[in-house]
Amino acid sequence: MNQTVKPDTQGIVVEEIFPHAPEVIWKALTNGELIGRWLMAPTGFEAVVGNRFTFQTTPAGRWDGTIHCEVLEVAPNERLSYAWKGGHDSNVGYGAPLETVVTFSLSRAETGTRLRLVHSGFVLPANETAYRKMSEGWKKVVANLDRIAGEEASSKQLH
Repeated sequence: MNQTVKPDTQGIVVEEIFPHAPEVIWKALTNGELIGRWLMAPTGFEAVVGNRFTFQTTPAGRWDGTIHCEVLEVAPNERLSYAWKGGHDSNVGYGAPLETVVTFSLSRAETGTRLRLVHSGFVLPANETAYRKMSEGWKKVVANLDRIAGEEASSKQLH
């Protein structure tokens, strides 16, 4: 019996409503300096489809900690999506090969902006460690994003 079994994939979904306009959230999602304040400092980021950039995180085993990204979709004030790849074939657990996609969707809400973050494509069980850690991590990152967006909105009002 020779059956091809499709690997089980999981996605992380975090939804939040921010008391800020979509334009304020968009700026925090697409400005390299601001991204560095709520996520990690990107190298070479531009919100242009096809642009390749990296993040640097803690290395593990033969993985140097570099997360390779490519912008897949840009719809100003509505949607930003990028590939998120990292890891090394020899690693198990933290630093195992990871080929996923991060998508931020924005929509107007009565009290501001609804953000829906989806980090999809985790192959289980190979990516179980990343899936668990990032499920918790993205919740903190989204809270940081709210804080940074709020600081940006406040500084605009002061000028």
